[in-house]
Amino acid sequence: MLEGARSRLKAWAVAGIGTAVAIAVAGVLGAFGARHEPLPVLAPASQIDTGEWLLRPLKAYVTAGKYTYGMPLKPGGKALVLEVEMTNRTAKSTKDYFDVLQASPATVDPATKPFIVLTRDSTMSPELHPGMPERMAYVWQLPNGAAAPASFDLTVIRKTYKPRDNLYGLPGWFNPMPAGTLTLPIGAGPDSTDIQP
Repeated sequence: MLEGARSRLKAWAVAGIGTAVAIAVAGVLGAFGARHEPLPVLAPASQIDTGEWLLRPLKAYVTAGKYTYGMPLKPGGKALVLEVEMTNRTAKSTKDYFDVLQASPATVDPATKPFIVLTRDSTMSPELHPGMPERMAYVWQLPNGAAAPASFDLTVIRKTYKPRDNLYGLPGWFNPMPAGTLTLPIGAGPDSTDIQP
């Protein structure tokens, strides 16, 4: 009986030491894993491949017009507008572009989502057809009294195509990951006129 108790005590001690070693190793590996390489800095005038989309940033500006591409602004409000050319690289029409550009929290409140319009006719969030470049505007409402920033920092998100996903066995674009950062100067916008189609 005494031998059995010693044996159990020894097993618990070994298990305790093994657990402590495992936790220490995991902590060390976690510390090394937390060291991420900085994201690539993307050239503002370049075409950017995000998997689903080819993006070409065109311009960024702040406007205080009453309307921005048909969308009314709050009285006294301003909007930060990013115009970008987007080409759908997939085989079917899609509007999966809402998260492809993420504004820096230093410029825009992360809780503020942009509305996205087709610039040629102010269609809100249209499906874009394969292989047809379209000019789109991402529009963020700025808080009343906010000063126009000098530049606009964004993170571009890339997805990977899978012929079959793990859940349903269907094709799609998955695993969104930052592809790089982009900084655009804020240019002069049409502050005195409304942006209409």
